Amino acid sequence: MLNGNPHETQIHFVLFAFLVISLSLSLTLTKMGHHYHRRHRHHHHLIFFVFLLLHTAVKVKSSTLNYTSYREVSSLRLERIQRHLDKINKPPILTINSPDGDIIDCVHKRKQPALDHPLLKNHKIQKVAPKVPKGMNVKKRGTTMEDVVSGGAWQMWHQNGTRCPKGTVPIRRSTVHDVLRAKSLYEFGKKKRSMAMSLSRRRIDAPDVVSGNGHEHAIAYTGSSQEVYGAKATINVWDPSIQVVNEFSLSQIWILSGSFDGSDLNSIEAGWQVSPELYGDSRPRLFTYWTSDSYQATGCYNLLCSGFVQTNSRIAIGASISPISSLDSNQYDITILIWKDPKVGNWWMSFGDSTLVGYWPAELFTHLAQHATMVEWGGEVVNTRVTGQHTSTQMGSGHFAEDGFGKASYFRNLEIVDTDNSLSSVHEISTLAENTNCYDIKSSYSNDWGTYFYYGGPGNNPQCP
Repeated sequence: MLNGNPHETQIHFVLFAFLVISLSLSLTLTKMGHHYHRRHRHHHHLIFFVFLLLHTAVKVKSSTLNYTSYREVSSLRLERIQRHLDKINKPPILTINSPDGDIIDCVHKRKQPALDHPLLKNHKIQKVAPKVPKGMNVKKRGTTMEDVVSGGAWQMWHQNGTRCPKGTVPIRRSTVHDVLRAKSLYEFGKKKRSMAMSLSRRRIDAPDVVSGNGHEHAIAYTGSSQEVYGAKATINVWDPSIQVVNEFSLSQIWILSGSFDGSDLNSIEAGWQVSPELYGDSRPRLFTYWTSDSYQATGCYNLLCSGFVQTNSRIAIGASISPISSLDSNQYDITILIWKDPKVGNWWMSFGDSTLVGYWPAELFTHLAQHATMVEWGGEVVNTRVTGQHTSTQMGSGHFAEDGFGKASYFRNLEIVDTDNSLSSVHEISTLAENTNCYDIKSSYSNDWGTYFYYGGPGNNPQCP
């Protein structure tokens, strides 16, 4: 019996019968993905037995957003996928089922994936709180995501009231179906390698912007070659429409250093994203990313590889955010701060104005082991031009910057951390949008919002063919 639940056992045998009769894994992988875990290895063997009976690879149907793709899946490939999942899905002390379908595993903090990294073999989880940057203001009350945090409804897995025990960290469980949506097991949880290949074609003054390969941006950024020790912003949260499964839309902060036209770019990133390929739905989700070699071999999204050390028991990286903004109605935003602890040297991330999520150990990086040289804030989408035209994948809210508050998405209170570990408002920024007929950006300044900008767009429209 699966977890001692007769209903789950019944589902299992129904799927088994369906598999044998129809020679299709579609329904099986969809239903079994959540249960395909190290704790159910006997079901793992059952699935492989079915594969042996079939004597051939079968087609797996993966459908999201009404788009369907087919992949050849052999028992050997499935076995490799399961070995990988066994590495990243650590044995939980408690498991929480989220209303959105996610499974959140509460894993002992010393058993989390981060500590599998070769460079962190002898790493001791930082227990002393990092030195918070000077100038962090107490948040003014308003319709922000942090206000919702106090009410307990800011990530959907919280809604049933269950929390992870002290000493554990919540980790979104990865499934077989998650991996099958990726191009390959190697690329699961990673940004496309084409990003690294095209870095040499980016604008010199905006190093992480990848023109071509479908990546399009609307960003604000600081000047290059300055010493930066962190950045902060409050980011409006929406649920942009994604046209094609392997496209995404995100809004994030980039912390950058290194050779922007070489292979040693270091980047730390955090924000929210909608990525059907990565998560299997179209919900906005809190995410992180890191790389120390221009997105080639190191780093990944969230906790899908070793590296990021989580310390918080209430925030699940990769979990969906709720509630979200709606047109001409309530606006919700999240505040993210990333900064380098001046004492220990690790790069910490906070959510809201005071909630520590975890940190990227300094050992992971080369250039960022010292400091950053540039910060970027803004949106990014992938446009695959699958039909020969620009897709209608939206950035931000799907509205252009000129539509303003309640319609266009925004970043507000842009700040950086200086050499003195002090937060200061950013007064000199540049902006960039590769194709303003599809997505644009417009910056300004006010006493309440400091330096801010509206950004985004609908993608395909009469001016963006």
